[in-house]
Amino acid sequence: MSSPRDTTADRDAAPQFVLPLVVRIERDAPPARTAALEAAAHAVLAFLSDERSVAGEWAERVTAWTDGRIRKVVRRARGAEWRRASVLDGLTVAHDGAEVRVFPPVPLDAWPKELARLQVSGTDLDDPEPPSAPAPGVPVLWCNPELEMTAGKAMAQAGHAAQLGWLALGPDARNRWAADGFPLAVRTASAADWPALTAPGSGLPVVRDAGFTEIAPGSCTVVADLPELRAARGRA
Repeated sequence: MSSPRDTTADRDAAPQFVLPLVVRIERDAPPARTAALEAAAHAVLAFLSDERSVAGEWAERVTAWTDGRIRKVVRRARGAEWRRASVLDGLTVAHDGAEVRVFPPVPLDAWPKELARLQVSGTDLDDPEPPSAPAPGVPVLWCNPELEMTAGKAMAQAGHAAQLGWLALGPDARNRWAADGFPLAVRTASAADWPALTAPGSGLPVVRDAGFTEIAPGSCTVVADLPELRAARGRA
């Protein structure tokens, strides 16, 4: 994912931080896959807009994180694991039966022990029914129909797309989105629509994965389709 540094070499030379996200997956009541993806996107946006990230106690770590690769890692927790993680500094987002807690960035190789012991695997979630069509005018994070990703990987990618969309907006548009509670939907694009969404002329932010896990480097994973960006393209 892109970052404020100018070159890949600069980003790689910087100390690497990661944004930890933990999804609650209770054995007898796992969340639906789409709800978990949307909760992750909401959590990233809530974190970015939080005053602690902008100018408070998290700001220095956010800067260190964005100077590097802007990596996100999703782990799972249940029961006592979730309760221990919830005590750590961070914020929790609940959405449509899914709960995701996001924490301030940590050094790539120095996670808090309460989070380091949590598993990355085991985040295979399903939708009991196909998700409905997004409501008109709602920002949509479109997933690549040709890629298979675990729910945890897809959650991280949805969070990336939400962040790219946030960065592409102007201050007024960001404030409006935040005031509305960050309405959004995560859906899988149709094979017919995907090429237009990722075309250079679309003007929409595209997540290209670094290839650390699951999929090939450079793969286009999610597109942030925000009405504000489409409107700006139409005025250009």
